[in-house]
Amino acid sequence: MNSNNSPIVSIQNLSKSYSNGFQALKNINLDIEKGEIIALLGPNGAGKTTLISIICGIVNPSSGSVSVGGYDIIKDYRKTRSMIGLVPQELTVHAFESVLTTTNFSRGLFGKSPNKEYIDELLKSLSLLEKRDQMIMTLSGGMKRRVLIAKALSHEPLVLFLDEPTAGVDVELRKDMWNVVRALRDKGVTIILTTHYIEEAEEIADRVGIMNKGELVLVEKKTELMHKLGKKQILLDLVSPLQSLPNNFNGYELELKNEGKQLLYTYDGQEKQTGIASFLEQLKKSGIEFRDLNTTQSSLEEIFVQLVKESK
Repeated sequence: MNSNNSPIVSIQNLSKSYSNGFQALKNINLDIEKGEIIALLGPNGAGKTTLISIICGIVNPSSGSVSVGGYDIIKDYRKTRSMIGLVPQELTVHAFESVLTTTNFSRGLFGKSPNKEYIDELLKSLSLLEKRDQMIMTLSGGMKRRVLIAKALSHEPLVLFLDEPTAGVDVELRKDMWNVVRALRDKGVTIILTTHYIEEAEEIADRVGIMNKGELVLVEKKTELMHKLGKKQILLDLVSPLQSLPNNFNGYELELKNEGKQLLYTYDGQEKQTGIASFLEQLKKSGIEFRDLNTTQSSLEEIFVQLVKESK
């Protein structure tokens, strides 16, 4: 990641309200570094698509500013738009064109001169080279989505927006898409994707932004987010119910559940010293016996649900 230079995308105090009073975005601030993958998570209506639409110049902001590569998206619209590739949610492709024609056409729209080598390489990376002469209408939904990515990348943008890139896509294709995204990042393309799929963010993002009701609730490095909230738990089924927790368990995060029949121990799964051995030793000393033991770990999904709850 290139943190010495200024961010590739800088969003400052960005808000969007509609004439009916609905506030789609509320004071968003976010800097995105060159060559990072950032995933924006959030329920429907959180403002993810509105945010992308403003940066791409499709929707006008009510207040605030956005720059791409140091240029203002409104004052220097043509300049910023040529740096951006957008893969929309909807499969909008011309059914009667071939894959190659539509990709070349998209490149031409941005005033770029033809480049057969680049386009062939692009189609090859998306497994579309063999299908380049096929009509788009004959392709499967997954392949049509790849054509959209080819179109978005045809003019060699620095920043690629993927709005719900794998919605309704089978697992196989989803994994392929992730590989394509990683390969692009390795070439220095900055990728911003919106997703409903927590595992998508968990799998490929460097940073995760969580949006809810038009606000950016939090932006964290994925590893830090998982670390901060990546608690693990052990649930013990006790042989005899406990009325209360014994005093000699200070320092352990414990909770009695199910009328004292279960004991829940929470610890940081990222720590080298999890304290499990000493905890089990302490149980033995205190004469607390258990029948069964289950471990769980909070996933990004639970973290997400928790954060959205807290921001309501």
